[in-house]
Amino acid sequence: MTADASVIADLDRLELVYEEMACDPELADTAVFCEAYGVPLEQSANAILVASRKPEGHHAVCVVLANTRLDVNGVVRKRLGVRKASFASAELTKELTGQEIGGVTIFGLPDGIPVWVDKRVFDHDWVVVGAGSRSAKIRLDPAQLRDLDGFEIVEGLAREQ
Repeated sequence: MTADASVIADLDRLELVYEEMACDPELADTAVFCEAYGVPLEQSANAILVASRKPEGHHAVCVVLANTRLDVNGVVRKRLGVRKASFASAELTKELTGQEIGGVTIFGLPDGIPVWVDKRVFDHDWVVVGAGSRSAKIRLDPAQLRDLDGFEIVEGLAREQ
């Protein structure tokens, strides 16, 4: 098994330059993946679905470097315009994105889910993101994301750990 077909189709439709990296599904979680495959944490970008709790029904996929922490209770909550927000459950993530935790990515998402990318992601000439499955990752130059429809660069989306 490799990257999700809808993810590859989206990457190709967007004419992005990327490298698909095979990954043992048991090693898909970020810290373990980075150690096993020699990828620096600061060049691994996690895509995280967040969901509002009060009121329910607001979502966004946030992209932050693995050596930072998503500011869910500050920046994310305010941007969603809700009183409470949190990381979406594995079940809700699968239901809304069709992707499993450990493989969530910013490509192949259903229409209507905004993608917010922490500005620090663009400090690198390449990053690794999920590929829609736990069996692969995508390596690409994040500069390619700057002008994509539905993607927004957000200063301070993440904090240092």
